[in-house]
Amino acid sequence: MTCSSPRRVLLRVVLAALTLGVTLAGASGPTALFGAAAAAAAPPPAKANYEIKIATLAPEGSTWMKIMDELDTAIRTETQNAVGLKFYPGGIQGGEDVVLRKIRTGQLHGAGFTGVGLGEIAPSLRVMELPFLFENEDEVLAVHARMDPIFEQKINQGGYTLLGWAEVGFIYLYSREPLATTEQLRSTKIWLWQGDPVAEALLKTAGVSPVPLDVTDVMTSLQTGLISAVYVSPLACIALQWFTRVKHVTDLPLTHGLGAVVVTNEAWAKVPAQHQAKVRELCRGYFDKLRLATVADNERSTDVIAQAGVQTVTLTPDQARSFKALGAQVQQALVGKLFDQALLDQVKAELSTARAAQGKPTSGSQK
Repeated sequence: MTCSSPRRVLLRVVLAALTLGVTLAGASGPTALFGAAAAAAAPPPAKANYEIKIATLAPEGSTWMKIMDELDTAIRTETQNAVGLKFYPGGIQGGEDVVLRKIRTGQLHGAGFTGVGLGEIAPSLRVMELPFLFENEDEVLAVHARMDPIFEQKINQGGYTLLGWAEVGFIYLYSREPLATTEQLRSTKIWLWQGDPVAEALLKTAGVSPVPLDVTDVMTSLQTGLISAVYVSPLACIALQWFTRVKHVTDLPLTHGLGAVVVTNEAWAKVPAQHQAKVRELCRGYFDKLRLATVADNERSTDVIAQAGVQTVTLTPDQARSFKALGAQVQQALVGKLFDQALLDQVKAELSTARAAQGKPTSGSQK
């Protein structure tokens, strides 16, 4: 069901910023972030013989939608308009729970989902969002390279076909007061986005009593002091303007946000067989472009936040180990709930291999 009230429109925009990214290209400061999203949409392309209907929270003009529009154009061109992607941006089809229902009833063929939505399709994928698992983008990329055949199979078993990964990037703690120790975290009034078992498990393990809030209530709650800390990507921290109400960022990534575009197996089977290989090839190229763009946008956002006066809290090795120990407890707490021990061990083994290739020690967050 589509709702056009100002509050719901705001929610769609901030959710899109939080999960899928608003372009920073050409932006001269925080107030320029939404300029591209407000730009007029391009004229719709000619209708393809078979169009795959895909919902997304990403607004028109975002980095996400610009690259997906390029992918759609390439697919239509290479298949002589036999296949096309029809996107429904800006959350006009509803939140991820609503979109999943629409897919199941045949109103949509697929969607761009965050880790929460993907977890409804294949819960074990959330292993890639375990807290303090990854330390840099190279590690994430290396583990994906080895594990993706397994993840794709799990998505397929859930009734879907993967078109490509569209990840959010690293998530950090932003706070009023410095957060350098687990003891400081326990005494912090931190926001919780409900419905995410991974975030809930982390905060429970840390002994934190979080404050559950809708995304639209976070800014007001930061202003009134109801909460004093949030977790978010750098890009979303700017887009949501939360960076104006915090003073510190802890320089240890909490997690790496998962995201992907998937379509039902039934919808994929309707793509003419002679075009399936070409569509997959184009998806690989454009989703890789999207990954690089997302990394760049988050890096630029980090610089903007620092220039705005938000101070970086750098942890000592002992402090970092204390946080990572919480991550290890969460890993085990979720075994049997989201994934099995064998999958967790395989991901950790691939991470160790990746770190050895980088010349890094293999102890720490993967244990």
